[in-house]
Amino acid sequence: MLMINETHDINLTSWVSFANSDSDFPIQNLPFAIFKRKGQEEALRGGVAIGNQVLDLAAVAKMNLFSGSAQTALEAASQSTLNTLMNLGVEANSALRLALSKALRTDSPLQNILTPTLIAQDEIEFGMPCQIGDYTDFYTSIYHATAIGKLFRPDNPLLPNYKWIPIGYHGRSSTIGISGQTFHRPVGQTKAPDATEPSFGPCKRLDYELEMGLFVGKSTQMGELINIENAEKHLFGVCIFNDWSARDIQAWEYQPLGPFLAKSFASTISPWIVTMEALAPYRSNFTRPETDPQPLPHLSSEQNTQNGGLDINLSCFIQTQAMLENKQQMAQLSKSNFKYSYWTPAQLITHHASNGCAMRSGDLLGSGTQSGPTYEEAGSLLELSKGGKIPIDLPNGEKRTFLEDGDTIIMRASCSKEGAVRIGFGEVVATVLPAKV
Repeated sequence: MLMINETHDINLTSWVSFANSDSDFPIQNLPFAIFKRKGQEEALRGGVAIGNQVLDLAAVAKMNLFSGSAQTALEAASQSTLNTLMNLGVEANSALRLALSKALRTDSPLQNILTPTLIAQDEIEFGMPCQIGDYTDFYTSIYHATAIGKLFRPDNPLLPNYKWIPIGYHGRSSTIGISGQTFHRPVGQTKAPDATEPSFGPCKRLDYELEMGLFVGKSTQMGELINIENAEKHLFGVCIFNDWSARDIQAWEYQPLGPFLAKSFASTISPWIVTMEALAPYRSNFTRPETDPQPLPHLSSEQNTQNGGLDINLSCFIQTQAMLENKQQMAQLSKSNFKYSYWTPAQLITHHASNGCAMRSGDLLGSGTQSGPTYEEAGSLLELSKGGKIPIDLPNGEKRTFLEDGDTIIMRASCSKEGAVRIGFGEVVATVLPAKV
């Protein structure tokens, strides 16, 4: 587990002055993305956010300013996807982070050399950060699982395996898009409670899910297990993740095998990947109520108990078509925190590989909806509207139980802690279009 080092020093500032204000991207962050300049016929390549700028890593790599593993990692980061960088592992990636930190610090001798490699973030567009070969979505918020369980199984909301094993399902990576994604309302087979047979048509109960996404770093071979003590050597970083859900399709199809078409039509990720090393100051302890089963030995370690959790503030907003047309501000729907997760990132990847499943760099692990213990911390409309029974009042007079065509959902995340500099993840934005029928 990567711990605090000189790159997290709260006294560090950058010669990129905007990074020294209350920015999501101070020098203590340095997240990665894949980008190119808007409207330009040029190759996608890796970049690092610093303030309101992006450092063009392909341009920097050609300068041969670094050496050893830092230069190797820089060259990997300059490619059109981050898969190669991810697979280099934590040592090489840590060396690159340190080299970039030193290069971007106030009074760095490289300032004049690197200034031409900066591009304003409002002048770029993003590509997918990596090729996502496989995608698994977990179910790590016990508050979300209990709330949803009450809707579908009032007498037995939380199934007995939930507290013993990280529950997940395999999703479809082909429909994961980058922030700015637009998608058509899904169509599918549903069955109304009072209907004698199912019907086929546009989803009527479209929902979002406020999640975090974990990217696999160093790959494993088929049959290779991951020890929880070393689990985070196989995690590269974290993004914001919106796992769109068609609740009416889901209700009809999910038994006996679980989510299928209700979850495979669209998912959206934020473009910036905040590395596990950048998150070191925002670690939290991992505890369970004494009355709950404690994790089995393969999912338990002292290190995970002391520092396995992540304290990440999450928030979700909506901007309806009417708000956009009337130039009204988006409205906040809820806020939550990743620290409420019932399982840690290390436990998720350890469990995923425990049967010998190969983990490949760039694979994505969804956290599941990150709801907290209070109503205001619900991470989906299904919870906020009590299963569609109680409409949510928006500031402009509109109401929502589920999403309508033209609605845009915006999710944000950041880390704040006394003795550390606030860092952010940017945001993930996506808009619902009418169904194709």
